[in-house]
Amino acid sequence: MTMPPPAAPPGTPAPAAVPALPGRTRLRPADLLRLGMLGPRTRRLRSGLSALGICLGIAAVIAVTGISSSNQAHLLARLDQLGSNLITVSPGKDTDQRLVPLPPTAERMLANIAPVEQVTATGSTKAEVYRNSLVPKEQTGSISVLAARLNLLDVLRAELVGGTWLDRASENLPVTVLGDQAAQRLGVTAPGERVWLGGQSYAVAGVLAPNELAPELRTAALVGWPQATAHLGADGTAATVYLRSHPERVPDVQAVAAASANPAAPGKVAVSRPSDLLTARNEAKGAMTGLVLALAAVALLVGGVGIANTMVVGVMERRGEIGLRRALGARGGQIAAQFLLEAVLMGLVGGLAGLAGGALTVYAYAFAQGWPPSIPLYTLAAGPLVSVLVAALAGIHPAARAARASPTDALRSA
Repeated sequence: MTMPPPAAPPGTPAPAAVPALPGRTRLRPADLLRLGMLGPRTRRLRSGLSALGICLGIAAVIAVTGISSSNQAHLLARLDQLGSNLITVSPGKDTDQRLVPLPPTAERMLANIAPVEQVTATGSTKAEVYRNSLVPKEQTGSISVLAARLNLLDVLRAELVGGTWLDRASENLPVTVLGDQAAQRLGVTAPGERVWLGGQSYAVAGVLAPNELAPELRTAALVGWPQATAHLGADGTAATVYLRSHPERVPDVQAVAAASANPAAPGKVAVSRPSDLLTARNEAKGAMTGLVLALAAVALLVGGVGIANTMVVGVMERRGEIGLRRALGARGGQIAAQFLLEAVLMGLVGGLAGLAGGALTVYAYAFAQGWPPSIPLYTLAAGPLVSVLVAALAGIHPAARAARASPTDALRSA
């Protein structure tokens, strides 16, 4: 039979209750974030230098891609201005090698093509132009008189040497604009002089500068469309139609231009082929500076190595802290999460700083060069993500090393 334990003498205090062993501790996200900021906050210089490595890498990526994209945008705009997206539609020839005029609806039909952005035209007349009425009729100087739409200069990106272009008022009046060679052959030295055109005196409103997109205009006298139709024998039909299409859709417009201009006989329409400028535009668009991008990748790698080095040294210096936390019940995963979060925070700060620095560099350089600033959206989104990813990869090994630390070994070596 089991004997009960002897009773305690009167006045003896009751023994203290033995506390239960604590269960597994859990860290709230706010606590984990506070611990993750402990290292960068207490070791600011070292953490800042490590984040600087990532910052330089991201800034290099943003600056390289942004400057390259800005340069590309400037080049493409210049090529478009020169005529990489310009298509010329003119009369073709029949089997007897005679020119077949464009139908009266050609200009309107071509303007209805979806990718076409601008349309203008010139029309033939029966008039001749001379310096004055005393010049013999056979001495025309090979100068043609053409009817012109008011938006001709805008579509062709043409400029004037002097004077003004036709407007709503002057297109109905005896006013002309001469090509530079036509002015030279007629002896016109400045706007305001007069020439003999179509049997009457015309005032010279301006002189065109040379234009490589439409060299035929250099030896032409241009008059307003209504004036040419009413007084110079023009039939109102376009002799040459100039199209500005969306740069990416030039081949598509070229393929349907003939059928649109003359549906009954598309084979009798001459459509200019895309110039070498279009080929140059496509090559410029696809060109990227691989070498500089590689250098940016190396900068990112150096930044990642810097973060890894900082984290390894931080684990060695904070063994006492790690041991104490392990002795108080912190698990290895929590220790690893703390150090991994420190690395990610340094990568995020470095990435955001690099994004800002790279964008400022692009805008400053583009402004100095007179380019339109352009930064690809994917680089803006990918920059911080890449920096966080690089920092996370760099922090995996130090975090795992901290998680494997034994409490007794860590406290002993502290």
